[in-house]
Amino acid sequence: MAAAAPERAGGEAALRRLQLLVNRRLDGLLQGDYLGLLPGPGSEAGESREYRSGDDVRRMDWPVTARTTVPHVRLSVADRELETWLAVDLSPSLDFGTARMLKRDLVLAATAAMTHLTVRGGNRVGAVINAGGPELVRRPARPGRREAQGLLRTVARLIEEGGAARARQRPADSLAPLIEALNSPPRRRGLAVVISDFLDPPERWAWQLRKLATRHEVLAVEVLDPCELELPAAGVLELRDPETGARHEVQTGDRDLRRRYAQAAQRQRELIADAVRTAGARQVRLRTDSDWLLDLVRFVAAQRHRRTRGGSR
Repeated sequence: MAAAAPERAGGEAALRRLQLLVNRRLDGLLQGDYLGLLPGPGSEAGESREYRSGDDVRRMDWPVTARTTVPHVRLSVADRELETWLAVDLSPSLDFGTARMLKRDLVLAATAAMTHLTVRGGNRVGAVINAGGPELVRRPARPGRREAQGLLRTVARLIEEGGAARARQRPADSLAPLIEALNSPPRRRGLAVVISDFLDPPERWAWQLRKLATRHEVLAVEVLDPCELELPAAGVLELRDPETGARHEVQTGDRDLRRRYAQAAQRQRELIADAVRTAGARQVRLRTDSDWLLDLVRFVAAQRHRRTRGGSR
């Protein structure tokens, strides 16, 4: 069964139905996988303590031992204590959709899926949200499903407040500051998920994504609508740019125009994919006209397959 579209108005009942749908389709998919969506590096080094009889000598902390003249071993942070941060883009370009849902609804659905896949086992999930205002909205990383549900309610509320205010207040460059918010302040190594349509030119945000990927496992969740890839032959259409409010009349019956549009759209997506790949991040593409949950399941299954085969980033 295809994944349903989140209902309008982001009410509690609709949000519960979305979470139930995610739970039913994804529950048990990553049973026992504490690093979650992406192949991880294993346990992370933590603090040091004095050596005790029976400690593994391979974990000796030689710099501290030399400095104190007392043998020390390096402790490790368990993988199950993974900290996940979501960068959620709600800029005006997400207020668009011609298929089963708007892109902003798909952002909420992807956020619900990401929290479900990463909150288990005592893991912490936090978020930084671009709601179009002068300041980013932040949710601290905390463990537990109740905190995860609170995060989802925050995203749903910001979506419900509508795109008009976001369009009036949106800065010219919104994605780069959103990604940079995951870099500063520095956080313990974990998983960073950027959910956006990535329509800002890659040269504006590619450096911030590369910086983020030097410390964290990074997943880019790209949301798009089929009309962003190909124009339908529907005669004269009046189109409005959600970012600027500018209106344009387009003769979609012009076959050459549709061809050039498709070529430009393909080139744009290639530039986005190149920027994500160069940064060392992974990418999953979700569309408003497809089964987004099935696409996520396939992505996670592919990552698990890579892990079992010893694949690396």
